[in-house]
Amino acid sequence: METVKGSAGPAGRAPFVGRSAELGRLEALLDDMGAGRAAAGVVDVVGDPGIGKSRLLTEFAAQARGRGMTVLRGRGTERGRRRSLRPFTDAFTELDPRARRAFPSLDGLPAAVRGEGDDTCPRAVPGAVSGVDLFDLCRVTAAALGGVGGPGLVVVLDDLHWADEATVELVDHLVRHPVRAPFLLAVARRERQSPPALSAALTRGVDSGVVLRTALGPLSRDELIDGFAAGVPRERAAEMYEASQGSPLYFRALLHGDHSAAFLDELAALSALERAALDAVAVLGEHANTDLIAAVTGADRFDLIAALRELIDRDLLRPDRRARCLAPRHPLLRAWMREAVDPWRRLELHRAAAVELTRTGASLTDRAHHVEESLSRWDPKAAAVLTEAAEQAAATAPADSARLLGVVLRVLPDTPEHHATRSELMLKQATALGMTGAVKESRDLLHRLIATHRPAPEGPEGGDALRTAAVVQCAFMERTLGRYAAAGALLRRELDRRPGPPPAQRTGLVVEWGNRALFATRYPEVRDEVAGALADARLRGDELGAAEALTLAALGEAYAGETEAAREYAAEAAALADVTTDADLAGQCESLVRLAWSEVFLDDCAAAQRHSERGVEIARRTGRPFALAQLLLTGAYARLTRGRLREALEWADESVAVARELGGAELLGISRAIRALILMQVRPAGDPEVLAAAEEAAATVGAVEGWWATVSRCLLAYAVLGAGDPYRVRDILMDAGGDGDLSRVQPSMRPNFFELLVTAALATGDVADAERWASQALALADRLGLPVQRGAALRAVGLVAARRGEPAAADRAFTESAHECARAGAVLREAQSLLIGAPFAAAAGDTARAATMSRRGLRLAEEGDARLLLDMAARGRPGRGPERADTPTPSPPSPGPAPDPTAPAPPDPHADVPPLPSGPFASLTPREREIAALVAEGLTNQAVADRLCLSTRTVESHVGRVYRKTGVTSRAALASLVTRCAARPGD
Repeated sequence: METVKGSAGPAGRAPFVGRSAELGRLEALLDDMGAGRAAAGVVDVVGDPGIGKSRLLTEFAAQARGRGMTVLRGRGTERGRRRSLRPFTDAFTELDPRARRAFPSLDGLPAAVRGEGDDTCPRAVPGAVSGVDLFDLCRVTAAALGGVGGPGLVVVLDDLHWADEATVELVDHLVRHPVRAPFLLAVARRERQSPPALSAALTRGVDSGVVLRTALGPLSRDELIDGFAAGVPRERAAEMYEASQGSPLYFRALLHGDHSAAFLDELAALSALERAALDAVAVLGEHANTDLIAAVTGADRFDLIAALRELIDRDLLRPDRRARCLAPRHPLLRAWMREAVDPWRRLELHRAAAVELTRTGASLTDRAHHVEESLSRWDPKAAAVLTEAAEQAAATAPADSARLLGVVLRVLPDTPEHHATRSELMLKQATALGMTGAVKESRDLLHRLIATHRPAPEGPEGGDALRTAAVVQCAFMERTLGRYAAAGALLRRELDRRPGPPPAQRTGLVVEWGNRALFATRYPEVRDEVAGALADARLRGDELGAAEALTLAALGEAYAGETEAAREYAAEAAALADVTTDADLAGQCESLVRLAWSEVFLDDCAAAQRHSERGVEIARRTGRPFALAQLLLTGAYARLTRGRLREALEWADESVAVARELGGAELLGISRAIRALILMQVRPAGDPEVLAAAEEAAATVGAVEGWWATVSRCLLAYAVLGAGDPYRVRDILMDAGGDGDLSRVQPSMRPNFFELLVTAALATGDVADAERWASQALALADRLGLPVQRGAALRAVGLVAARRGEPAAADRAFTESAHECARAGAVLREAQSLLIGAPFAAAAGDTARAATMSRRGLRLAEEGDARLLLDMAARGRPGRGPERADTPTPSPPSPGPAPDPTAPAPPDPHADVPPLPSGPFASLTPREREIAALVAEGLTNQAVADRLCLSTRTVESHVGRVYRKTGVTSRAALASLVTRCAARPGD
């Protein structure tokens, strides 16, 4: 009996998690009872096993004790059902002399209820308890409880689903004849296991208002994790929550690694057949139907059905009508029950299931599971089943495929007659591992295969073909890991081997050799070898081999800036791809990747979008994740250029998700970089998420030196300019590009980045550099003959003309840029050129054309939802940036608009800074003048940064340029120069 006022008792020894709303409803009953108000006399707490019914009643009992009430607790048990009224006697046995004095009416309780009678017989027959009339017993019990006074009496009966018939009758009586006294009966039970009569009685009470039912469901993620697993890593805790499905019992079992409390006590009372049937269900999983259970247990069907009904009544099993099988009541129970089955018995059950499923013609996937679980030694038939299942799963479930092949390899004898089989299985497993993103594991397995493979006894041809395939795949994995030298050495050795590989295999080697060189930015070194492979494929009539070589040549020449050659190769490759079936292209997804990238770099984004869409469908269907990530990326970039920004962002998001699973730094880095480029267009100018995304992309590639790594670093410059740091833009591009000529950047993208350098140089006042880079951009763009690149170069020229105060020249450059971009269907860049150029057209006197340019630019930006361009236009000064009035706003993949010389001057952001004299300071930009004045006042770089809301690095860059332009070498010298010049106003 628990009567200690104010003590938390057992409730204080374990955390009470969640259930605040449910506890609040129960506390309201206690308040009503204490105030003498009429309230429900019975509380019915229902829920699945382990959901927290007992814990709620424990806390409820503590609250009742805290109000000075007496609490008696009883519990039903399966064994206790043999004795009548066991839950009530368990509770009233706790009555001590003090409680009897507090509640003298309880002396009138029947002896059978108090547990003081001679009731030793099994369960009483309906209507009698040891010869006592059951109705009279209920009536007398209710009368005794009706005499309770004082603070009140609470009787808590847990696990009442084990109630005997007499207990059910007594509860029913208390529901039908509520006790008019400060008395409350609180019960907890499992709904599915409750006697129907008990459920019916309590439900009638709910309808009449006598019973307050509280149904407990799963706890929330935060409730369980914060309540029980505050010290566990959040990701791991979240996994446990998902597995537990919100059940406190199962969550804590996972947390502590102790599963026994979850179900083992329920197994003790099962018969041998019931336990055998439960074991079979645990092992068979979704195949656990009555026929298969009977087959693997060998039980009589009639007896088995009776056993299964008993297991369902106990709520150990539940029918799964969707899967048409039986399953444990909780998914975790199946795994734990399976662990509890003796290992030898598990093997026996799985083996019997495999035999029966084969006999009944079950699917290969269904049979493979049981074959896998029962395979303990070499069995050719079983190995054939697993190998076939692995091949079927390769495209859609590569992890399962790799696992099944691993099972076969584990038992495959290491004897000469099985060497060829071992090599084939290793190659398939390596392929599957690569598709799961386990690139290093795949690479290591392929190296072992190459080292141990022996040609087939009948001749080297077939064996060499397998080895060559392994070499190509291994080189691909090395390339994915950024290990270009290792990939090159592997391929070169295979190409030089004698006797060499078959012609078709050699084409594949050369193509991968060319890919390696291309991504290592060394394509010209392999140009002749690729041309030779293409000629050989054409000579042999190998269209698929020719397509591989053509797409590589197209991309290689596009990368190198050889536009005409690239267009010829791309056109021939596109013609082949367009007449090739999806089935044939399934093994050529990399060809579609290269073709789509070629078309992007050749400014044919409509074709790139079409081929990427087709490739994505094929790659999804056939399980080609590496190709899928790149095809999604080319599709995203094509949509960006064509002004379909929301679609572009969706494709880029998926590309990042796929690339993240695959694990290659360059692939993930370029995916993130292009996503940041797209994000910049749909977010307001200066949005910090854009810079964070671009920084993450550059950090992803780390120190890797390769094509995509270089591009990823260069693309960071757009976000940095948008954040208002033109000095860092120059540093990023010149570092990634190798020098001021950007010699490490592919020529077919170089004009874009020259435009960005021009924008940054003008923002920092370096007009000479801007003029040089604009000239380089236009010369290169004219040689390339690419309209979008020429549009970028013309914008750079227009920016320089605007700075020189030549609005007519600027107008001509921006107008021609818009025409070039429109010719290529580059909607976003056309809109950018129009919006930048419109003010210059007006300044040149052609206001009608300026209005037309502005309207079209706005319409294109609105149709594409280009927030950055729309904000630029709305500000009225297209070039105003976040840091200073003459910092252009970037609009990737071209840097952005120039300031409008015809617009009114904006408020001077430096008005509160004392002006510096001219003379040595005449060449300084307004920001540099501002910083020089503050340095002269004695402020440190950090203090200047805090004053102007800049980064310390930006301030350091400004101070360095002030030193260079004024010729001083220290802060003291700069302060002295400022003072001297200020003393000579004539300067």
